[in-house]
Amino acid sequence: MVQEGKIWIGSREDGTRVYLLPEMAARHGLIAGATGTGKTVTLKVLSEAFSDLGVPVFLSDVKGDLAGMVSPAADSEDMQRRIQKFGLAQAGFEYKGYPAEFFDIYGNRGIQLRTTVSEMGPLLLSRILGLNDTQSALLSIAFQIADAENLLLIDIKDLKALLNFINDNRKVYESSYGRISPASIAVIIRSLAALEGAGGNRFFGETAFDIRDFLRTDQDGRGIISILDSSSLIANGTLYSTFLLWLLSELFEVLPEAGDLEKPKLVFFFDEAHLLFDGAPKALLDKIGQVVKLIRSKGVGVYFCTQNPKDIPDGVLAQLGNKIEHALRAYTPSEQKAVRAASDAFRTNPAFDTYETMLSLGIGEALVSLLGPDGVPGIAEKILVLPPQSRIGAIDDLTRQQTVNRSSLAQKYANAVDPDSAYEFLQRKLGKEAALLQKEEEEAQRAKQEEAAARAREKEEEKEQKARSRSYKQAAKSVGSSVAGTLGREVGKNVGESMFGKFGKTLGGNLGASLGRGIMSTLFKLR
Repeated sequence: MVQEGKIWIGSREDGTRVYLLPEMAARHGLIAGATGTGKTVTLKVLSEAFSDLGVPVFLSDVKGDLAGMVSPAADSEDMQRRIQKFGLAQAGFEYKGYPAEFFDIYGNRGIQLRTTVSEMGPLLLSRILGLNDTQSALLSIAFQIADAENLLLIDIKDLKALLNFINDNRKVYESSYGRISPASIAVIIRSLAALEGAGGNRFFGETAFDIRDFLRTDQDGRGIISILDSSSLIANGTLYSTFLLWLLSELFEVLPEAGDLEKPKLVFFFDEAHLLFDGAPKALLDKIGQVVKLIRSKGVGVYFCTQNPKDIPDGVLAQLGNKIEHALRAYTPSEQKAVRAASDAFRTNPAFDTYETMLSLGIGEALVSLLGPDGVPGIAEKILVLPPQSRIGAIDDLTRQQTVNRSSLAQKYANAVDPDSAYEFLQRKLGKEAALLQKEEEEAQRAKQEEAAARAREKEEEKEQKARSRSYKQAAKSVGSSVAGTLGREVGKNVGESMFGKFGKTLGGNLGASLGRGIMSTLFKLR
């Protein structure tokens, strides 16, 4: 609840109220405790107070029990006892629902959340795909090539098309980027195909979600609580954690520097926070630590909810100024060591033993250490956390759908858009290259056919020329033989008549004709 401009979290046993100062809320926080100790109630109480202050809130709803924030809490004997114990009736406590909107990256139980492959980036995408260092480096090269070629990477098919293009032209790129392994490209493409089958094809695409749509208030000035349904997403812990980290990274990129504010611009609550860090490579852990450290200056507070503080890396844990820890269980030496480390993180309160108190906390009780006006953590205090004003538990599907339909964002992100991006560009490029290759092949075939036809014409002309030559020779031979025979006959007649008289004339004529024809035949053979 909000009292005197401060967030009333709970009260000590003597009735003293304990507050979280809004101006210190952007310095992040931790909500820890074993299952069933009251973490969800604490998260709801904080979220309601931030909303009443006009601060938008983002919640990851893993179990579905945060959705009840849209409805008023139900009255009960237990609630009446707590209202009386805290004096809530005099403080203006009332059962009420809060302005909330539901989101789902699969689009089944809330407004569709999408982002583009380019916005996700190679580092986060490598984690989703489970790539090793070599494959991650190759994916980074692919993004560099996309930037150099002005190729938009919107959805998974864009990235697959780019990787295939790089593989086909790897010799062109290896001089600039080093060896490009076809085997590594094949692994990345198979991982992308698996991501598609797991619903990634619905998550990556346009219209990409504008992160600033989380920074809204309702008509009464209350901060809108954006609830991400993670009941299905939690089955893919890597995708869940990477998506949440993407949200933080996008906020860091989009929001301007704000410095110290009277209250945060936005507060994030990451439930099951251990999923954000399990199996994360060092480069990713460094990025998480950097974002958490720097995003405070953008006016964004980040609160991690987990079962044990040891789930949070030391570099991140050191950034969490506000601590609310419910009971921790310690049945083994390693668990006892973890609880001891958690208790040592609190400033000692001489009124009680922090370690023993942490082990003996009841449901709804917590140890808290909150930042004071000077930014210094307060001493450990044992409190009983206030009850929420909204409903505890899940809601029915009809209420959920009605809430979605009332949102102004439902229509904005309802339809997927497939813009002209890398896939379409490379398809056109490959089509043009194929058409050019086909044209070249057709021209080469046409030239070959024309060459063959020319050779055939030459052979035909040569054949015709030879035929004409033979006809000429035969005609000339016939004429020559006739003329030679006639001349030979006349010469033979004259010679025969002069030598032998009339008898010699006939004989000489016949011999002369034969001799003339023989001479002509011999001449034609010699030619």
